[in-house]
Amino acid sequence: MTTRTLVLIPGDGIGQEVVPEAARVLQAVLPTLHVIEAEAGWATFQRDGVSVPATTLERIRQAGAALFGAVQSPARKVAGYRSAILTMRQALDLYANVRPVRSLPLPGARPNVDLVIVRENTEGLYVGEETGDGETAIAQRRITHHASARIGRVAARLARHRLTIVHKANILPLSDGLFRDTVRTVVSEVRPDLDVDELLVDVAAYHLARAPEQFDTLVAPNLYGDILSDLAAVWCGGLGLAPSINLGDSIAVAEPVHGSAPDIAGKGIANPIAAILSGALLCRYVWGEAAAADAIEQAVARALQEGAATRDLGGTLTTREMTNAVLAALEG
Repeated sequence: MTTRTLVLIPGDGIGQEVVPEAARVLQAVLPTLHVIEAEAGWATFQRDGVSVPATTLERIRQAGAALFGAVQSPARKVAGYRSAILTMRQALDLYANVRPVRSLPLPGARPNVDLVIVRENTEGLYVGEETGDGETAIAQRRITHHASARIGRVAARLARHRLTIVHKANILPLSDGLFRDTVRTVVSEVRPDLDVDELLVDVAAYHLARAPEQFDTLVAPNLYGDILSDLAAVWCGGLGLAPSINLGDSIAVAEPVHGSAPDIAGKGIANPIAAILSGALLCRYVWGEAAAADAIEQAVARALQEGAATRDLGGTLTTREMTNAVLAALEG
């Protein structure tokens, strides 16, 4: 059996609780998985002066795969601090953020939602280039042909039958126009069979809120993809259940979408489903273990369907009990 290495980076807050539980599930489906730990986050910055130590980045490079928990970033500007996940995305060139959104068997859930949002992950407004004099603040926004082309290739590869390009080229014809046109050209070359359409970002938001079933795969620049994927997460049970993965050419960092939740950190009641499903994305997109990914996703759905795990959405299960329910569904 192939031995793979996974770097666990719990991070801050509830990341310390949900990441080890997700590792339990991964090791249940991949018994030879070798797990090592590393540090990153706000607490790491407070102690060491950097949010992501060089040793952590090197471990991820060597392993090729990591599972990151959560980061607790300050609401104010702190000299020398940069978000741990943004640091990893840029230092490791994790240029594609992939957010699947699927209906789960939850009370009152909307059925038949099964879409993926592919977000360019390295540029746009997230380059972090801001200036200001106290009266005026200016943020630089960067869109390049190179980044647009490679995110277009990822989106074309992941799309099943239709790809929707999201932009605001009617207001930003140079930058968003470059993104739209580059993605269209690349997709026509690598997937000429694919049905391609486009939507302005505000129209896309409306349709995601009104009729998400119509979408297959959406591709968007950084900020639009960030906002739209959080909006769409309501259809998979909310941000607390939403998985994601950051992909590069040979490196990936999966992460649950939720934050560090300091109000419940340390209580052992955080829901680990988003972290568990993020682990399934590593199986599917990094290790080529589609069967393992299917098994994890089906076990989560089965646990929810049977009702045991659903109680966790009301806060009655511990983090460990929630994971145990998924593991029991895996064995069943």
